[in-house]
Amino acid sequence: MREIKFRAWNKEKEIMVYENEDDSATYWDGVNSSDVEIVNNRLRHSPISEYIWMQYTGLKDKNGREIYEEDITRDDDGFLWKIYWEDGSFWAKGGEFNLREQLIELAPDFCEVIGDVYQNPELLEATK
Repeated sequence: MREIKFRAWNKEKEIMVYENEDDSATYWDGVNSSDVEIVNNRLRHSPISEYIWMQYTGLKDKNGREIYEEDITRDDDGFLWKIYWEDGSFWAKGGEFNLREQLIELAPDFCEVIGDVYQNPELLEATK
């Protein structure tokens, strides 16, 4: 079974939050210690517009780095791919002909995460 994990882009502080990088007082209070409950807690008690939530795909790149929605990867041929969720599965768009591939078919063992759309938007220009 795929591990369910999330990260969030804090729009106000412009940082990617994997654990408690934005110093939220309620983030690790002992009760809300699971990843899913942390997301549920944030959605109930924080302004939703403060965060953009992204789910872990369950896959790792060739360097062992976790691949999340909105990541940008580079394949062994040097082409860039944007990872996203649509139609019930994770997809990658990019490559030589701006194709759409299911992420599992992209063979994550042959790509590496080089950034994400929030911290590295300039990489998206290369995928167009």
